[in-house]
Amino acid sequence: MGHDGRHRLTELRRAFHRYPEPGWCEFRTTARIVEELERIGVDEIAVGRDALSSEARMAVPDDDDLEPWLERARKAGVRDDILERTADGHTGVVAVIEQGNHDGGHGGDSGQETDSIGGVRGGEPCVGLRVDMDAISLRESSEPGHRPADEGFRSEHDGYMHACGHDGHIAMGLGTLEAVKRSDFSGTFKVFFQPAEEISGGGRAMARGGYLDDVDYLLAIHIGHDDPTGTVVAGAEKPLAMAHLTVTFEGASAHAGKAPNDGANAMQAVASAVQNAYAIPRHSNGMTRVNFGHIEGGTASNVIAEEITLEGEVRGETTALMEYTRTELERVLYAAAEMHDCDVTPRVTSESPRVDSDPALRDIVGEIASTVDGVDSVVPTAEFGASEDATFLMEHVKDNGGFASYVLVGTDSPTNQQTPTFDIDEKSLEIGVSVLADAIVECSDRHY
Repeated sequence: MGHDGRHRLTELRRAFHRYPEPGWCEFRTTARIVEELERIGVDEIAVGRDALSSEARMAVPDDDDLEPWLERARKAGVRDDILERTADGHTGVVAVIEQGNHDGGHGGDSGQETDSIGGVRGGEPCVGLRVDMDAISLRESSEPGHRPADEGFRSEHDGYMHACGHDGHIAMGLGTLEAVKRSDFSGTFKVFFQPAEEISGGGRAMARGGYLDDVDYLLAIHIGHDDPTGTVVAGAEKPLAMAHLTVTFEGASAHAGKAPNDGANAMQAVASAVQNAYAIPRHSNGMTRVNFGHIEGGTASNVIAEEITLEGEVRGETTALMEYTRTELERVLYAAAEMHDCDVTPRVTSESPRVDSDPALRDIVGEIASTVDGVDSVVPTAEFGASEDATFLMEHVKDNGGFASYVLVGTDSPTNQQTPTFDIDEKSLEIGVSVLADAIVECSDRHY
């Protein structure tokens, strides 16, 4: 990639960094992606409702939370046709290019399968790349020494920030699409610009949107994750299965001084529930996690609390271990409610399974990465250690007989992800595009 290409990747990343948007609110981000796809010239662009399954979305904000972001995008000049297709929390884009003239149809249609990536599943291959696009609720640093602040691309949406590198993911997705289009790739290439990863809300919806059904090989990416610039992890394993929960306790109010016995104290029920949630036994089959991170409710110090809502999560080294922890947590919640004569309603707002990278595809990524300029260390596999709803897409492809790998592109950063001073080494963008584009072409070559 020449100087112009490197400059373009940096320019794109910084443009997305300036205007972060949370999950299902990525209206302006979606529009900018569409503009870039139209500039590149692709064969098909599916936007919003056309790109995903509306019914499979999770953790969609209320209309009162969505509307300000939609109006902000409208004031920024986003086209009406894109706003119409993304309204009510339907962000996201799928881009498709068709190249080459090998005989046969898409691999996913043939029904022929193999456990080797070099085997034929029939006809031209379909390769997919998944990148995420949402930001997180975090106020970005404005202190001197923080490069986005110093160089004028700090977040302009106060209280929101691209502190997990998704701005770089979008740039790499667009750069890879352009590189594959210029290459001798033969087949179908699809890029899935997925919304709402931070709240684990968009992966299932995009997996069930139809565009993934014929994908033979899927790559997903993440920048950083404690790996320095020049390091590539060819295929991560052991992402934690996860479920986010919202839990509402309902009791009865009463005067806390005059007649506390007339109430049913939701505060006491919550205290019992939180305390005992952390006492759920660890499991001998692997790691489990439970956490409550937000609480809201009650009215005043002299009123027995009538309603309180908790937000929490459970995780597990496997999907089964996550489900064990969730079942035990629900048992604790119901017991706490009964103890204090309250009702409780636990609701799973979003979740994601554990899915590991396929060794065969992981090996190809590793072979390719070792030949890319700027890569000085290739790690075949490493434990991811966090959760990711790209696993919904990976699971869908693997269930259809295809292959999937989750690639980590290292980057030097001044602080860890999810901090106000997080930033990336923009040289890693070019490395990521080169590895991804070359691996995608290699998948096409080995398919036959």
